[in-house]
Amino acid sequence: MRPPCELVVQYVLPAFRSLVAKELIEKHDFSQVAAAEKLGTTQAAISQYLSSKRGDKRVRQLEAIPAVHSVASEVAHGIADGKLSPIDAMLKVCNLCIALRTQEAICNLHRDFVSLPKVCNICPKIYKK
Repeated sequence: MRPPCELVVQYVLPAFRSLVAKELIEKHDFSQVAAAEKLGTTQAAISQYLSSKRGDKRVRQLEAIPAVHSVASEVAHGIADGKLSPIDAMLKVCNLCIALRTQEAICNLHRDFVSLPKVCNICPKIYKK
């Protein structure tokens, strides 16, 4: 049993953090340590994100979705200029997750791990178009 939320935590969230970390470091001159502190992870994880040793396949899949790249950039900018609170950042990630479920991006990831019926109603109907 692997519910969609487990996949978000295991794959989507680290890939999203990777996108935000890269932007913080490359565009806003954060150190790896500073980026790790802001993202609630370790410097070692940030190093792996930057060297594409962690979550690279999922990062590439997520980067192909315009909304993901846009939200990652927005979160990085908000963190860098100090105008985005941790709660606001968390809400942006949660809203992104809802959007990804609406667009069935999470469904496609889910199908990589478990056999789902053609007509799947695992995600609440409020998320479906």
